[in-house]
Amino acid sequence: MERIPMTSEGHKALEEEIKFLKSIERPRIIKAIAEARAHGDLSENAEYHAAKEQQGLNESRVLELEDKMSRAEVIDVSKLSGDTVKFGAIVTLADEDTDEEVKYQIVGELEGDVKKGKVSVTSPIARALISKSVGDSVEVNTPGGGKSYEILKIEYK
Repeated sequence: MERIPMTSEGHKALEEEIKFLKSIERPRIIKAIAEARAHGDLSENAEYHAAKEQQGLNESRVLELEDKMSRAEVIDVSKLSGDTVKFGAIVTLADEDTDEEVKYQIVGELEGDVKKGKVSVTSPIARALISKSVGDSVEVNTPGGGKSYEILKIEYK
């Protein structure tokens, strides 16, 4: 079984999503199915079919998340340190063309959210940064073309 690395924050978010799907979404969908059944003929009951489809999607999402939770390898980033970039690192970069600074944390695949400054360990930028040190330059192929960054700071929190 392939382990899935994630931060403790990402693990907690998965637990919360599973709890939400089971304790709030599941009962809501069951109620919607019951209400639709009360309308009579199920063969032409669009509300019933929509609710059953929602139920299937919800249950498959629960199974998917539970599978990922069972394979999770939670890494406590606060106990990590070092001078090179690795999983969990918060890396401050300077765009070598514009001098614009950006900060990213390297997290598990399920946690990646660029808008929140979290990049998946499998993303092109994370792969380019892994094992690099402060002062190193990295080339990243992005959808908009190649970008060059200089690593300004590496921290583990």
